[in-house]
Amino acid sequence: MSDKRTLFPCKSGSVFDELCLEGKLCDAVIKVQDVEFPVHKMVLCHCSSYFRSLFERWMTTDKVFNLSGLSPDTMQLIIEFAYTGSVNVTEDNVQDLLLVADMLNVMDLIQVCTDFLNEMLRPEKCIGIWRFAKVCPNSEMQCKAFCYITDHFEEVFLCEEFLELSVQDLTEFLGRDDLNVRKESNVFEAILRWIDHIPGEREEHIAVLLSKVRLALTSVAYIWINVLTNQVVCNNSESKQMAKDAMKHMIRNRNMKQGFCNPYGRPRVPNAIMLASGGLSDSNPIGDIEAYDPRSDVWIKLSNKLKHPLAYHGTAFLDGYFYCIGGSDTVQDFSSVYRLDMRTHTWHEVAPMHNRRTYVSVTVLDGFIYALGGSVSSFGHSSAERYDPEANQWTLIASMQEQRCDASCTSLHGKIYICGGCDGFDCLQSAECYDPGTNLWTMIAPMINRRSGGGVVAFKDQIYAVGGFNGEEHQRWAESYDPSTNSWQDVCPLLHTRREFGLEVIEDRILAVGGFADYDNNDAEAYCSVTGLWTLCCGMKISRSALSCCVVQGIPNMADYTFSRDSLPLFNFDDGVALDENQMTFSVLSHPNSRYFDRVS
Repeated sequence: MSDKRTLFPCKSGSVFDELCLEGKLCDAVIKVQDVEFPVHKMVLCHCSSYFRSLFERWMTTDKVFNLSGLSPDTMQLIIEFAYTGSVNVTEDNVQDLLLVADMLNVMDLIQVCTDFLNEMLRPEKCIGIWRFAKVCPNSEMQCKAFCYITDHFEEVFLCEEFLELSVQDLTEFLGRDDLNVRKESNVFEAILRWIDHIPGEREEHIAVLLSKVRLALTSVAYIWINVLTNQVVCNNSESKQMAKDAMKHMIRNRNMKQGFCNPYGRPRVPNAIMLASGGLSDSNPIGDIEAYDPRSDVWIKLSNKLKHPLAYHGTAFLDGYFYCIGGSDTVQDFSSVYRLDMRTHTWHEVAPMHNRRTYVSVTVLDGFIYALGGSVSSFGHSSAERYDPEANQWTLIASMQEQRCDASCTSLHGKIYICGGCDGFDCLQSAECYDPGTNLWTMIAPMINRRSGGGVVAFKDQIYAVGGFNGEEHQRWAESYDPSTNSWQDVCPLLHTRREFGLEVIEDRILAVGGFADYDNNDAEAYCSVTGLWTLCCGMKISRSALSCCVVQGIPNMADYTFSRDSLPLFNFDDGVALDENQMTFSVLSHPNSRYFDRVS
């Protein structure tokens, strides 16, 4: 990987560049080993405070300044950057270049190299970059590399660099609540992989490492079959007891939300949450926001609220901001847009849309927010527009081929899909696709069912359309669209009928929440593509319909929006009752709460 980096073109001017190349009017010589570089003091002083101090301190008749601790090749790059503002950064030279730039206080070059290394962050290289940043030291790069490792741990532990971690560093990563692992069993597998690299030296660390695994987040069967049969664990009495204690915790605590403080059952902090905002509760618009923590299966009511009560609005998450778009307070329809800075918990109003839109469909694609259709004063839109957050500006795009209010949309593979809705008279069965490259809408195959107030999401390279109203009744039916064949097929229906509900993909599942139904609806259900089934999840604290949902991910303060891992008391293992191996075997085979054994781990 090679990259010509230009911070600012011709910072010192082409005249200085030509004089340097021709060796004219130079007033100093930088000598590195046996190589001499004629330079202009003013150019290097402008580039670096180090050179200014050097030239001011050694005002002698001798124009030669000897520098040690660097190579002539690296010095050539430093001088090139000083004169031109450009430098050829490669994977081979970036670390040496950064160390020398740090030594010589070439601050702009430090930033160039830091940016280059940050862009190099990949599972197979992130640990090396993190270790280099600790030596450098570079706090910005160190923090980004550390976060990358925790966010991508399930990929990182399969790479060669992972095997070079010290036991102290590995323990630090494994013990973090924000270690992003969907399957806690992968943490145990990572430990075994690390130990197997140098078993003679590393087996002694099994106890301290196993203590960082949240074993009660796997299953009783997994512990019995995979952990307690492992020779490294069996050879260490402390580790073996940890595994048995975790099984006790799982067998006796059927409510898995008890004992979060216990190290065996403490859920990791997710790197993505789902926000449910606004909607109608008891026929009144509300401004409450709840966050779903998928790792603990709990909803949390946030202290932040919408700027005012809303229903039939759209929401989106982009670059650390939660956007609330359009909607209605049942008295008037809005074109206004507000965004919540998730890091500072503060609201700001941004540019309004060109049109007032209630029952609006909203999605995000390639850094833009799209607002499609909707209605104002019962008049439906076919118009569409998109928001550029950098310019803080909405721009009208091509109108859809049909008027659509109360539709739902999503993005997949660089295109936007909108399905169903109402044209003012009928619930629609049609669907269409927008290509931002051509600014054209194209009709695609119609859905199997008519849907107004349904949910649409992209999942596993397909478009899923779920629930809604078909003009006669609320429905449970769900179907999926394959863009490669332009065809729809039925999938497992919802457990409950839903209309005007929230639908998002989180933790590799489709989650449906709230909506109009035949009862007060605060419940939630999730679809798993492996089983092809919907199962009930924890319901919201507030019954609501006409709500809007979106997924928030990658913010540094995710713990602010998740269930507190320190809010419940420790589970007490020392209860005077012991389980012997026969009892544990019986528990694995006959425990009535089968979800402990069926859970994917």
